[in-house]
Amino acid sequence: QARLVESGGGSVQTGGSLTLSCAVSRNIFNFDRMGWYRQAPGKQRELVASISLNDGSTHYADSAKGRFAISKNNTGYSVHLQMNSLRPEDTAVYYCHIHVWTGDHDFYGQGTQVTVSS
Repeated sequence: QARLVESGGGSVQTGGSLTLSCAVSRNIFNFDRMGWYRQAPGKQRELVASISLNDGSTHYADSAKGRFAISKNNTGYSVHLQMNSLRPEDTAVYYCHIHVWTGDHDFYGQGTQVTVSS
């Protein structure tokens, strides 16, 4: 069973920055994509950004383009999300995600709260 541990959430004012980090347990070997989802109160969980472990290609939600940057470390067991120019609508619980290609499984962390005040 994969274990994903997020850190770095918090409260900032509009225009501020935060960096989220996620550590993936070393007992998982066959995941090919890492990313960040978020869920605001009363809304569905949505993809914010993802990165391929195969070729490093990235994908961003339109709302994140130009403001957020996803990266991973060389081992592939940590993923980060640098968030700049934060807006109140970015307020949500942010979840780390990995996709395991054998069996096509998705795993999420417990989530970390990001609150942006105006």
